[in-house]
This record gives sequence, structure tokens and C-alpha cells, in this order.
Amino acid sequence: MFGRRGTQQQAETPVRPRPAETALPPPPEPREAPEQASPPPEVESPQPEVAAPEPAPKAPEPRKAPEPLVSQVGMVQTPAASEKLAEIKVVIFNDLLEAVDLAEISKLSTDQVREEISDMTAEIISMRGLVLTIQEQQQVIVDICNDILGLGPLEPLLERDDIADIMVNGAGQVYIETDGKIELTDITFRDNAQLMNICQRIVTAVGRRVDESSPICDARLMDGSRVNVIAPPLAIDGAVLTIRKFKKEKLTLEKLVEFGSITESLKTVLEVISACRCNVLISGGTGSGKTTLLNCMTRHIDVTERIITCEDAAELQLQQPHVVRLETRPPNLEGVGEITMRDLVKNCLRMRPERIIVGEVRGPEAFDLLQAMNTGHDGSMGTIHANNPREAVSRVENMIAMGGYNLPAKAVREQIAAAIHVIIQAQRLRDGSRKVTHVTEVIGMEGDVITLQDLFVYKFIGESSEGKILGEHQATGLRPQFWDKARYFGLEAKLAKALGMG
Repeated sequence: MFGRRGTQQQAETPVRPRPAETALPPPPEPREAPEQASPPPEVESPQPEVAAPEPAPKAPEPRKAPEPLVSQVGMVQTPAASEKLAEIKVVIFNDLLEAVDLAEISKLSTDQVREEISDMTAEIISMRGLVLTIQEQQQVIVDICNDILGLGPLEPLLERDDIADIMVNGAGQVYIETDGKIELTDITFRDNAQLMNICQRIVTAVGRRVDESSPICDARLMDGSRVNVIAPPLAIDGAVLTIRKFKKEKLTLEKLVEFGSITESLKTVLEVISACRCNVLISGGTGSGKTTLLNCMTRHIDVTERIITCEDAAELQLQQPHVVRLETRPPNLEGVGEITMRDLVKNCLRMRPERIIVGEVRGPEAFDLLQAMNTGHDGSMGTIHANNPREAVSRVENMIAMGGYNLPAKAVREQIAAAIHVIIQAQRLRDGSRKVTHVTEVIGMEGDVITLQDLFVYKFIGESSEGKILGEHQATGLRPQFWDKARYFGLEAKLAKALGMG
């Protein structure tokens, strides 16, 4: 039922390694024992210990197996066991393809499909007479289900909530980031073809493509995790897949206080900034927590406001009821039909927005966002890659210049000073922790220079014996210019207490 008659010949494939394995115990151990029979019986018990290292010279033979076929099983295994399971899995997978009725199985839910595949895999193992331990059989079933329904070897990593990033550098290397530190895992792919198939599965699910003609692609998983794929020929050693995972538990500013990223008083200031409709730019380096901070701050937007988000790959997780999510679109096979971030921001102005949130400002759309901030859409937000607030302002100016606008530098800076109220700087420290290092207000212009003032600064104190960075958030004591906006929304007393002014 599960395969053609000729497939019994294939069954010999996974059985071949067994003679090699059973050949390991018989080597010369029994023969050496009689030679040393003359010593007393006590010598016979150590003899097997001396003979035990004998199989060691044969160890290099199994080590060659991972080169043609690397196991993608997450558990630690010997090379021979890994090779056997990989070959058995290929045979079972081929039998499943012949036995499964795609038309029928497509009508089932994911859990039902997983149950059907598990039952059929167990039956194939029984019919073919494959000898596997219970653990090995369960591992084969799990791997096959992951290959068919999920992302193959990556599924165990996606289920972990302590992982922030998954970085796949070709079929043989998978790195993860946990607690701000990058480490190599023992997860591998069977080959680059399997890795590329999984990349295709991810991007196809969101209507995108990745191939030789379009080797770079941004996409997302169903849970909102951000995905970037770079395929050959640009990636020389096989496709490179990077996944920015989001925690299943939605983070809040209260959680950031628990993590030590901000203090209680700084949390209150960020709440007031969000609620009183300040235009905010969140600045930081890669992996510094910009998007997480943006998500946390949007929780304090009034539920009655209409929010429109613009992103390259939709990853923001806003909790308000009235949210419109927009996403850019790459060109099609003919090279037409592209919708850029600037197109989305422009169109937002025709959609009666109250707040516009740009996932990442990285090009000429910066000018359109400033225009929106200056034309009655207070409370708009965005993120930008920069190392400090002053550099963030300079980057916005450079992005506007990239759009080809023939505007005097002073006019551009006046637009920036009038549009942006607050710049929040996030940083990942060398110990892996993430901190808000600056809350900086844009004051205005002095001559041709945009003036800034810090409201909160993270002061570095030293380093603990465990290698953790020690520091504290300090309020500068300056009165913010958005004080009147806070008073208008009834938040003056709350802001004064957080800044130590009342």
C-alpha cells in the first residue's frame, strides 16, 4: 500500500550499515583472551578493558558519513547512527510520497495531518522490517513531520522562546543568539537543496520569491518573526537564512523594567511620550531592541486612534483595535509592480490616519514621514539605524538628500527640528544586555545646527565579577519642551514626578 514492490530493494539501503556496526564487536577480542589465559583469572577481567580501545581505529570510517549525508536530528548522535537514521528517513519519505493522497490530506487540519503522517511512518517502518529503538523511531517521525509541515531542522529552535535570532550559514552551520550571546548549534541540514526548499517555502507563504534572478528577499513567518534570505550566487557557500524571532509572550514596558533595560521613572516618561502624541524616532544598532521598544510604546496609544503601519516585512505587533498594516512589495518576474516604502507613506496621507508608524526609516521616505508629522499627524513613530541621537538626525538629513530633493541644508534641518520631538536611543552592550541609553529632545535650531537636550542618560559605572555591565539611568533635571502637550492630555503631574520635578 505504501510503496511499489520494487521499493523492497531500497530497504536494503538502510540495512547495509548494520553489518558494519555488528562487525565492530567481533574483532580480535576473543582471540587475544586465550593467548593470555596463562595468567591468573584476575587478568581476564582487565583484558576486555585493554581490548576496548581496539575499535577506536575504525572510528574514522563512520566520521566520513556526514560529508555526503549530514544528520539533521537535533539530538546528539554518533556519525554511524546519524547516517543510518538519515538514510532510513529518506527511504520512508519516498514511500510516504507514493502513499499520501494529497487531495485528501489537504482537507485535514495540521494536527490531523501530523497524526496521519505519524501513523503511516510507523506502519512503513514495520512493513519494511526496519529495526529502530523507540527513541529513534520517534525522532524519525518528528523529523519527517517537520520536513513536510514545518521548517525541517529549524522547528526545535523555533519552539524555544529564549532564542532571539537564528542564523543559518549554508547547510552545515546554524547559529543562535540567546541572552545576547551567539553560539553554534548541532543542527544541520541534509544539503543545500533542502535549505533552499525551506527558504522557498517561507517566502512563498507571503507571496514573495527567492531564486537566482531575485536572490535577496525579506519575508516573515506566521507568528510575525522577520526573515531575510540571501540565495546563491550572491551567497557563495549556500543560502543564508536569518530569522529574527519574537517572544510568544508580548513584552511591555513593565517587562523592560524587570530586565533592567529601563527604570520605573524612565518607563513613566516613555508612557507620557506615547500618550501625549509626541513624534518619536527610535534609534539604535542592529539587534539593539528598537522594534521591541516601539511595540512596547505603542501599547500606550489611545484605543480610539486610527494607526497605519508601513513596513518592508510586517513585524510590528500592535495591540490596538484600529490598526491598518501595510507592507511593501518587490517587483515581479518582469521587473514591474514594485511598491516602495515611500509609496506606502504617501498613500497613508489619503487614508485618514491619526498616527503613522514606519517600521524602519532607511531611504527617501524619511521626507514623506517628516511631512506627515508636520501636517497634523502627531504621535507618529519610526525606527532608524544610528549610534546616537545626533547621528540619527544626520542620517535623516542624508536620507532626504538621497531622494533627490534640491532643498537647502538649512531648510531640511528646519523640517527635521519641527517634525521630530523625541529621539530614544537603544543599545546592545558588550555583555549582551539591551539598554535605553538616551531619551533626547529636539529643541529647535541655533543658526544652521539642530539643538538637542538629553532628558535621561544611562551612565556606565563599571563591570561586575560575572562580566555584567553596571550602570544607572539618570534624569538630567531639564524641563522638556513637550511639557505643554503633557498638560493638554492631563499627564503633567505624572511627568513631573517621573522627572523629579514635583
